[in-house]
Formats: sequence, structure tokens, C-alpha cells
Amino acid sequence: MTATEDRTPLVAGLLLAAGGGRRLGGRPKALLPHRGRPLVENAVRVLREGGCEVVHVVLGAAAGTVRERAELPGCVLVENPEWAEGMGSSLRAGLASLAADPRGVDAALVFLVDQPGIGPAAVARVRAAYRSRESLAAAAYDGERGHPVLFGAGHWAGIAEGAVGDRGARDYLAAHRDAITPVDCSDVAEPYDIDTEADLAHLE
Repeated sequence: MTATEDRTPLVAGLLLAAGGGRRLGGRPKALLPHRGRPLVENAVRVLREGGCEVVHVVLGAAAGTVRERAELPGCVLVENPEWAEGMGSSLRAGLASLAADPRGVDAALVFLVDQPGIGPAAVARVRAAYRSRESLAAAAYDGERGHPVLFGAGHWAGIAEGAVGDRGARDYLAAHRDAITPVDCSDVAEPYDIDTEADLAHLE
């Protein structure tokens, strides 16, 4: 029995929270107010309540201010100096951080900071789709793939290699479509993004 087989698999939350909010007048998404606190705190809470005890948070725009204003105890904070290049650079930074975590992470559950309509129930469902370090799973909404997504560690190198610009893992997932386990979350979450001024109406 190997070291990874004689313990409970570790599925860590990977929160991408580096965006600068270009269409929001340059307001970093992590700092948008939601229920009286920065939006990044809500996302971390969702991951933890969904079962991810280990959470790595990728920061970028106004990273120093996020560290000062947001309460993120116990999180591994990863600063991505190349955040302006797009989500791909943040995904690469996050996966590299998870790979270096001494606790031995078996899978990443990737979550976006600007989707407050997705709560712990969806995170728990996708997390439960983990079977091995070769697992690939994604939330599905009315048949369309969305977030969160689960990447077994066996896929991280391939995902990082193709994660450029704003495409993130899109190309890798398209190439491995048949290996993805879809997890319907239509009944427990709404996958809208906070991208524009009009979207701010979703925040409380």
C-alpha cells in the first residue's frame, strides 16, 4: 500500500481571486463588498463548508490590500505577479502551490471568486466525484460545464502547460472531454459571474 492509498485523499480548494475587475472600473474582484465583507471571504467560506479543509487562494490585483482587509486565516496565499495576463497564469500559480504543499494534495477543486451564486452544496457534490489522482469532474448547469471543477493531481502538469491567457483549463478539458464526470448542480447553484456594473446587483 502506498502513502497515497493508506490515508484519506486530500482534495484542496483552489480559489482564483486575482482578477482586477477591468469591466468594473478596475475594482479588484476579491475586494468587492458582499454581506459586509470582501467577496474573497465568502468564496473561502463556501469551499470550507463544502468540505475543503485546505484552501489555497491566488491573489493578484491589489494583493497587498486584500491581505490587509480580508480575513483568510489558515489559507495558503499565493501571489501571482502575472495576474494581468489572464486566468491561465493564476491557475498555473495555484497548481504549483498545491504541488508544493507538504500535506500531499491529491486533487484541486477550482473555484472562482466572482461566482457568489455557487454555494457549499455544489462544492460538496463536485468534491464527492473524486475517485483517484486521475479524476476529472465539473459542475454542470442545464447540461453546460461550469465551476467548480475538480482536477486530480495526475492532470496538473498537462493543465498547467496549456493554461495561457484567459483560457485556463478550457483546452485541456476539451481534449479530455470523455474523461470528465459531469456533476449536475442546476438545482443548488446559479453560475453567474460578477463581471459588469449590472452584475453588482447580485451582491448583498
